[in-house]
Amino acid sequence: MSVDPRMIHLYSYYRDAELRGATLLLKLIMRVDDTEAQMKLSRHLADETRHAWLWTKKIASMGANPVRVEDGYQTRIGRQVGIPKTLIDLFALTVVVEERAQRRYIEHSRRPDCEPETLTILHEVTKDERWHIGWIMDKLKELAAQNGGETKMLATLERYREIDRRVVSEMIAKEREAFGFSFSDAPDDDPVVAAAL
Repeated sequence: MSVDPRMIHLYSYYRDAELRGATLLLKLIMRVDDTEAQMKLSRHLADETRHAWLWTKKIASMGANPVRVEDGYQTRIGRQVGIPKTLIDLFALTVVVEERAQRRYIEHSRRPDCEPETLTILHEVTKDERWHIGWIMDKLKELAAQNGGETKMLATLERYREIDRRVVSEMIAKEREAFGFSFSDAPDDDPVVAAAL
């Protein structure tokens, strides 16, 4: 069976994002004293590492090994965000990266050329992302309300979302260069898929 090396790279990018997301959660676990949040962070961390394992198994099922990702989403966004200094910064960043993961996985799953095994993984991780976004956003709002930081929270979320848009725009351009389309494109915007329909 011939394996498209570009797909190995794509799944390695997904895997890398999940592993780096787990790293962000570990930073939160070390800074949060709230026992309920500790429980949720532990479950969330377990989900992230399981997602990384699902992508690792997918790559292995293709007869390959994950490739090292030096310029993945989390690395790029981290360079522009810098070091989050407060819990509000850390939770806001987590919300933004989880929203992006969910959006990307949904976009990829809507493609008519998405093969069944990949679709199963995309659906599984997307389901988890909904819970991740919900509980993290609730905790972020709680922290902001306790500290009178609602305005800071909203400004931080907007700043991180703007950085996210720039980073994703760069990554989509790179993906289009490699594939001739982006897995984030709507199927009717993608000339390759539109021609096949």
